[in-house]
Amino acid sequence: MILKGKTVMITGASRGIGAALAEGMAAAGADIVLTDLEREADAMTVVANKVEATGQRAVCIPIDVTNKARVEAVMEEATAAMGQIDVLVNNAGVLALSRLDELDEKTWDLHFDVNAKGIMLCTNAVLPQMKERGAGRIVNIASLAGRQGIEQQGHYAATKATAITLTRVYAQELGREGIYVNALCPGIIMTEMGQNNLQKQEDREYWAGATALRRLGEPEDIVGPAVFLSSDLSGFVTGQAINVCGGLYFH
Repeated sequence: MILKGKTVMITGASRGIGAALAEGMAAAGADIVLTDLEREADAMTVVANKVEATGQRAVCIPIDVTNKARVEAVMEEATAAMGQIDVLVNNAGVLALSRLDELDEKTWDLHFDVNAKGIMLCTNAVLPQMKERGAGRIVNIASLAGRQGIEQQGHYAATKATAITLTRVYAQELGREGIYVNALCPGIIMTEMGQNNLQKQEDREYWAGATALRRLGEPEDIVGPAVFLSSDLSGFVTGQAINVCGGLYFH
Protein backbone atom coordinates (compact mmCIF):
# COMPACT_ATOMS: atom_id res chain seq x y z
CA MET A 1 0.00 0.00 0.00
CA ILE A 2 2.81 2.36 -0.93
CA LEU A 3 0.35 5.06 -2.08
CA LYS A 4 -1.97 4.74 0.92
CA GLY A 5 -3.57 8.08 1.79
CA LYS A 6 -2.78 9.58 -1.62
CA THR A 7 -5.21 10.75 -4.29
CA VAL A 8 -4.16 10.28 -7.91
CA MET A 9 -5.81 12.10 -10.80
CA ILE A 10 -5.43 10.42 -14.20
CA THR A 11 -6.35 11.93 -17.56
CA GLY A 12 -7.38 9.61 -20.37
CA ALA A 13 -8.40 7.06 -17.75
CA SER A 14 -11.16 5.20 -19.60
CA ARG A 15 -9.00 2.66 -21.40
CA GLY A 16 -5.50 1.42 -22.17
CA ILE A 17 -2.65 2.68 -20.03
CA GLY A 18 -4.90 5.11 -18.16
CA ALA A 19 -7.30 2.37 -17.08
CA ALA A 20 -4.45 0.08 -16.04
CA LEU A 21 -2.90 2.88 -14.00
CA ALA A 22 -6.19 3.59 -12.26
CA GLU A 23 -6.64 0.00 -11.16
CA GLY A 24 -2.96 -0.60 -10.39
CA MET A 25 -2.44 2.58 -8.39
CA ALA A 26 -5.62 1.85 -6.45
CA ALA A 27 -4.17 -1.56 -5.60
CA ALA A 28 -1.16 0.36 -4.25
CA GLY A 29 -3.48 2.23 -1.89
CA ALA A 30 -4.46 5.40 -3.77
CA ASP A 31 -7.89 6.92 -4.27
CA ILE A 32 -8.43 7.73 -7.93
CA VAL A 33 -9.93 10.61 -9.90
CA LEU A 34 -10.69 9.33 -13.39
CA THR A 35 -11.02 11.92 -16.14
CA ASP A 36 -11.68 11.56 -19.86
CA LEU A 37 -13.94 12.92 -22.56
CA GLU A 38 -17.69 12.99 -21.94
CA ARG A 39 -18.24 10.27 -24.54
CA GLU A 40 -16.11 7.89 -22.47
CA ALA A 41 -18.37 8.15 -19.40
CA ASP A 42 -19.54 4.53 -19.53
CA ALA A 43 -16.02 3.20 -19.96
CA MET A 44 -14.83 5.34 -17.04
CA THR A 45 -17.57 3.88 -14.87
CA VAL A 46 -16.33 0.37 -15.62
CA VAL A 47 -12.82 1.36 -14.54
CA ALA A 48 -14.16 3.13 -11.45
CA ASN A 49 -15.93 -0.07 -10.42
CA LYS A 50 -12.62 -1.93 -10.63
CA VAL A 51 -10.95 0.75 -8.50
CA GLU A 52 -13.67 0.48 -5.87
CA ALA A 53 -13.29 -3.31 -5.89
CA THR A 54 -9.81 -2.76 -4.43
CA GLY A 55 -11.38 -0.88 -1.51
CA GLN A 56 -10.36 2.58 -2.72
CA ARG A 57 -12.51 5.56 -3.64
CA ALA A 58 -13.09 6.59 -7.24
CA VAL A 59 -14.77 9.56 -8.88
CA CYS A 60 -15.31 10.11 -12.60
CA ILE A 61 -15.27 13.61 -14.08
CA PRO A 62 -15.52 14.46 -17.80
CA ILE A 63 -12.70 16.65 -19.07
CA ASP A 64 -11.39 18.21 -22.27
CA VAL A 65 -7.68 18.71 -21.59
CA THR A 66 -7.47 21.28 -24.40
CA ASN A 67 -9.95 23.63 -22.70
CA LYS A 68 -8.33 25.74 -19.96
CA ALA A 69 -11.57 26.74 -18.26
CA ARG A 70 -12.83 23.16 -18.19
CA VAL A 71 -9.52 21.84 -16.87
CA GLU A 72 -9.56 24.34 -14.02
CA ALA A 73 -13.19 23.54 -13.21
CA VAL A 74 -12.44 19.81 -13.13
CA MET A 75 -9.50 20.39 -10.81
CA GLU A 76 -11.75 22.30 -8.41
CA GLU A 77 -14.42 19.60 -8.56
CA ALA A 78 -11.90 16.80 -8.04
CA THR A 79 -10.28 18.60 -5.12
CA ALA A 80 -13.65 19.24 -3.50
CA ALA A 81 -14.56 15.57 -3.83
CA MET A 82 -11.24 14.14 -2.59
CA GLY A 83 -9.76 16.86 -0.41
CA GLN A 84 -6.59 17.26 -2.44
CA ILE A 85 -4.73 15.92 -5.47
CA ASP A 86 -1.37 14.44 -4.50
CA VAL A 87 -0.40 12.97 -7.87
CA LEU A 88 -1.34 14.06 -11.39
CA VAL A 89 -0.81 11.58 -14.23
CA ASN A 90 -0.98 13.31 -17.61
CA ASN A 91 -1.93 10.36 -19.77
CA ALA A 92 -4.49 11.71 -22.27
CA GLY A 93 -3.24 11.40 -25.82
CA VAL A 94 -4.18 10.94 -29.46
CA LEU A 95 -2.47 9.35 -32.44
CA ALA A 96 -3.62 9.34 -36.06
CA LEU A 97 -1.05 7.94 -38.47
CA SER A 98 0.08 10.14 -41.35
CA ARG A 99 3.17 10.95 -43.36
CA LEU A 100 4.36 14.44 -42.57
CA ASP A 101 4.11 15.53 -46.21
CA GLU A 102 0.44 14.47 -46.22
CA LEU A 103 -0.46 15.80 -42.77
CA ASP A 104 -3.22 18.39 -42.60
CA GLU A 105 -3.00 21.35 -40.28
CA LYS A 106 -6.07 20.35 -38.26
CA THR A 107 -4.52 16.99 -37.34
CA TRP A 108 -1.24 18.64 -36.39
CA ASP A 109 -3.05 21.12 -34.14
CA LEU A 110 -5.18 18.41 -32.50
CA HIS A 111 -2.12 16.37 -31.53
CA PHE A 112 -0.34 19.34 -30.01
CA ASP A 113 -3.49 20.54 -28.25
CA VAL A 114 -4.11 17.19 -26.54
CA ASN A 115 -0.62 15.71 -26.15
CA ALA A 116 1.33 18.85 -25.30
CA LYS A 117 -0.91 21.75 -24.32
CA GLY A 118 -3.04 19.35 -22.29
CA ILE A 119 -0.04 18.56 -20.10
CA MET A 120 0.62 22.24 -19.46
CA LEU A 121 -3.02 23.09 -18.72
CA CYS A 122 -3.56 20.19 -16.32
CA THR A 123 -0.22 20.69 -14.60
CA ASN A 124 -0.76 24.42 -14.13
CA ALA A 125 -4.24 23.77 -12.74
CA VAL A 126 -2.98 21.43 -10.00
CA LEU A 127 0.14 23.42 -9.08
CA PRO A 128 -1.42 26.02 -6.72
CA GLN A 129 -2.49 23.39 -4.19
CA MET A 130 0.78 21.47 -4.53
CA LYS A 131 2.77 24.65 -3.97
CA GLU A 132 0.67 25.48 -0.92
CA ARG A 133 1.46 22.08 0.60
CA GLY A 134 5.06 22.07 -0.60
CA ALA A 135 4.56 18.59 -2.04
CA GLY A 136 3.26 16.91 -5.17
CA ARG A 137 4.03 14.45 -7.92
CA ILE A 138 3.41 14.81 -11.63
CA VAL A 139 3.93 11.90 -14.02
CA ASN A 140 3.72 12.57 -17.76
CA ILE A 141 3.12 9.67 -20.12
CA ALA A 142 5.41 10.39 -23.06
CA SER A 143 6.62 7.76 -25.55
CA LEU A 144 9.70 6.24 -27.15
CA ALA A 145 8.48 8.08 -30.24
CA GLY A 146 9.61 11.26 -28.53
CA ARG A 147 13.15 9.89 -28.35
CA GLN A 148 13.78 9.19 -32.03
CA GLY A 149 10.65 9.61 -34.13
CA ILE A 150 8.74 6.93 -35.99
CA GLU A 151 7.58 6.78 -39.61
CA GLN A 152 4.01 8.06 -40.01
CA GLN A 153 4.14 9.38 -36.44
CA GLY A 154 6.24 12.49 -36.90
CA HIS A 155 3.57 14.82 -35.51
CA TYR A 156 2.88 12.47 -32.57
CA ALA A 157 6.61 12.09 -31.91
CA ALA A 158 7.00 15.86 -31.87
CA THR A 159 4.32 16.17 -29.20
CA LYS A 160 5.97 13.48 -27.09
CA ALA A 161 9.35 15.16 -27.41
CA THR A 162 7.59 18.27 -26.15
CA ALA A 163 6.21 16.26 -23.22
CA ILE A 164 9.74 15.17 -22.29
CA THR A 165 11.02 18.74 -22.49
CA LEU A 166 8.12 20.07 -20.42
CA THR A 167 8.94 17.42 -17.82
CA ARG A 168 12.54 18.60 -17.57
CA VAL A 169 11.69 22.28 -17.34
CA TYR A 170 8.84 21.87 -14.85
CA ALA A 171 11.18 19.78 -12.69
CA GLN A 172 13.78 22.56 -12.68
CA GLU A 173 11.21 25.23 -11.91
CA LEU A 174 9.35 23.33 -9.19
CA GLY A 175 11.94 21.20 -7.41
CA ARG A 176 12.65 23.77 -4.71
CA GLU A 177 8.95 23.75 -3.89
CA GLY A 178 8.86 20.04 -3.19
CA ILE A 179 7.14 19.09 -6.44
CA TYR A 180 8.54 16.20 -8.47
CA VAL A 181 7.96 15.97 -12.23
CA ASN A 182 8.93 12.90 -14.24
CA ALA A 183 7.91 11.14 -17.43
CA LEU A 184 7.51 7.58 -18.62
CA CYS A 185 8.31 6.65 -22.20
CA PRO A 186 6.42 3.46 -23.06
CA GLY A 187 7.59 1.35 -25.95
CA ILE A 188 5.14 -0.75 -27.92
CA ILE A 189 2.21 -1.33 -25.57
CA MET A 190 -0.72 -3.43 -26.75
CA THR A 191 -3.43 -0.94 -26.01
CA GLU A 192 -6.19 -0.29 -28.53
CA MET A 193 -3.85 2.29 -30.09
CA GLY A 194 -0.95 -0.15 -30.17
CA GLN A 195 -3.06 -2.90 -31.70
CA ASN A 196 -4.27 -0.54 -34.40
CA ASN A 197 -0.69 0.31 -35.29
CA LEU A 198 0.35 -3.36 -35.44
CA GLN A 199 -2.59 -5.14 -37.01
CA LYS A 200 -0.54 -7.82 -38.78
CA GLN A 201 0.70 -10.76 -36.72
CA GLU A 202 4.05 -10.72 -38.53
CA ASP A 203 4.56 -7.09 -37.50
CA ARG A 204 3.84 -7.94 -33.87
CA GLU A 205 6.26 -10.84 -34.00
CA TYR A 206 8.94 -8.67 -35.58
CA TRP A 207 8.74 -5.96 -32.94
CA ALA A 208 8.51 -8.47 -30.11
CA GLY A 209 11.70 -10.04 -31.43
CA ALA A 210 13.38 -6.63 -31.52
CA THR A 211 13.07 -6.21 -27.74
CA ALA A 212 15.56 -7.65 -25.27
CA LEU A 213 12.68 -9.36 -23.42
CA ARG A 214 11.24 -10.78 -26.66
CA ARG A 215 7.73 -9.53 -25.98
CA LEU A 216 5.52 -6.51 -26.49
CA GLY A 217 4.24 -4.54 -23.54
CA GLU A 218 0.87 -4.63 -21.82
CA PRO A 219 -0.77 -1.62 -20.13
CA GLU A 220 -0.07 -3.21 -16.75
CA ASP A 221 3.67 -2.94 -17.43
CA ILE A 222 3.43 0.82 -16.91
CA VAL A 223 1.90 0.54 -13.43
CA GLY A 224 5.04 -0.30 -11.44
CA PRO A 225 7.14 2.56 -12.83
CA ALA A 226 4.23 4.99 -12.31
CA VAL A 227 3.79 3.89 -8.70
CA PHE A 228 7.53 4.31 -8.15
CA LEU A 229 7.51 7.87 -9.50
CA SER A 230 4.39 8.70 -7.48
CA SER A 231 5.82 7.51 -4.17
CA ASP A 232 8.60 8.34 -1.73
CA LEU A 233 10.69 5.54 -3.28
CA SER A 234 11.68 8.07 -5.95
CA GLY A 235 12.68 10.73 -3.42
CA PHE A 236 15.80 11.74 -5.38
CA VAL A 237 14.35 11.41 -8.88
CA THR A 238 12.96 14.37 -10.81
CA GLY A 239 13.13 15.68 -14.35
CA GLN A 240 13.68 12.19 -15.75
CA ALA A 241 12.09 10.40 -18.71
CA ILE A 242 12.27 6.67 -18.04
CA ASN A 243 11.96 4.19 -20.90
CA VAL A 244 9.52 1.35 -20.26
CA CYS A 245 10.04 -0.66 -23.40
CA GLY A 246 11.29 -4.16 -22.66
CA GLY A 247 14.70 -3.29 -24.04
CA LEU A 248 13.67 -1.91 -27.40
CA TYR A 249 15.66 1.29 -26.94
CA PHE A 250 18.77 1.95 -24.86
CA HIS A 251 19.31 5.72 -24.71
